Amino acid sequence: MGFGQWLQSLHGSTRQSRALIVVPFALIAVVTVVDIIAPPEVHLGPFLVAAPALTASFAGPRLTAFVGAVAVLAQTMVAVARTSINDLNHTYQIIALFLISAMVTFFAHLRERHATEMVQLRSVAEAAQRGVLRPLPARSGPLRLASVYLAAEAGAQLGGDLYATARTAEGTRVIIGDVRGKGLDAISSAAGVLGAFRALARQEPHLPDLVARLETSVAAHQIDFLHETEDENIAEDFVTATVLDIPHASAVLRLVSCGHPPPLLLRAGQVRSLDAKEPAPPLGIGQLTATHFTEEVFTFDAGDTLLLYTDGVTEARDRSGLFYPLTERVATRCEEGPEALLKYLCADLLRHAGGHLGDDAAMVAIERLP
Repeated sequence: MGFGQWLQSLHGSTRQSRALIVVPFALIAVVTVVDIIAPPEVHLGPFLVAAPALTASFAGPRLTAFVGAVAVLAQTMVAVARTSINDLNHTYQIIALFLISAMVTFFAHLRERHATEMVQLRSVAEAAQRGVLRPLPARSGPLRLASVYLAAEAGAQLGGDLYATARTAEGTRVIIGDVRGKGLDAISSAAGVLGAFRALARQEPHLPDLVARLETSVAAHQIDFLHETEDENIAEDFVTATVLDIPHASAVLRLVSCGHPPPLLLRAGQVRSLDAKEPAPPLGIGQLTATHFTEEVFTFDAGDTLLLYTDGVTEARDRSGLFYPLTERVATRCEEGPEALLKYLCADLLRHAGGHLGDDAAMVAIERLP
């Protein structure tokens, strides 16, 4: 094994980190040479401490310790070349360099352990996302689908927004929703709604009956959480949602709106908002009053594209406080497929919001093929 391969095995770093390894060794070489040829009253040895400190910023503890050892050896060579290793000034420099290298190595160990923990947590989050918010199929009968989820919190994989599809004998059922609140409670509520939708979507032949059972499921979830946590705010949680039934054999879609932003229908270069005439309250509020879920029917022809979204999209603000003009931006991309449409909207939304969203955002695009 060569020297370069041994260095790589010390840390298993990326290609960029391996390139940076040259920097501390070059620094040690330059400082050592200059310190040896410098006048007796000039001492550059203290600059050697920069080598292990720099290494700790991109490498692990083993490589940091090795660089520190090389720096101590270089300082010893300087002492022998200039005066003597027993010279008090050089002795103190060597001791100080050794102690600082040991401290830097310890901090590199802590940083590496923290990075390992973060990788593990991210893996758990990604597994939870795949289990709760499963990727939508690219095709479902004559439908072509695409989806995107943008988390407001940096590093987050999942929040309170939700979407799912279920293939039935007659067509495809779709839900998109937004749980009130954030954090683990919102994720738990979203998982409950998605689980209930997947279990019930193929059991209930009529869409209003399906939504009514989803309402019952959300209410039961709130009651269970209220007993477990004794947090009265749980009882005030609700879920805005739009539930659709898209038959494969007819050019229509059926929709029940529960306080959720209306879908946008893209047809022949035009954008139409599918506003429900009789929207129901959000899921979880219906338990407080008698709720009647009304199914509304809209035309959904071949070549049409349906855009579903959460309020994190339309409520995203720019620096001047203006909301994201979703309808206007969609109108310029009516002829594109679902994947290209969402790719454009995702980039444009982040650009409008300055790279940071104030709330989670989810979008689903559905195109009916000929």
